[in-house]
Amino acid sequence: MSRRGNCHDNAVAESFFQLLKREKIRRHRYRTRDQARRDIFEYIELFYNPKRKHTNNGMLSPVDFEHRQRKLETAGV
Repeated sequence: MSRRGNCHDNAVAESFFQLLKREKIRRHRYRTRDQARRDIFEYIELFYNPKRKHTNNGMLSPVDFEHRQRKLETAGV
């Protein structure tokens, strides 16, 4: 059992995959692996990263959070 902050802590990955399964995969039956790959890629790149808000990011999407971090870095904060 690893402690919080340990490199073996899988909480973030487990949370992501749980959401992926709940929001996307369980609703579909894919005919081919290629179809599944495309659908999962679209979920991650077109919804999860640019639009879905995360509580750990101050209710920002990952893309918005990164933009805010870059602005803070360039402002010297």
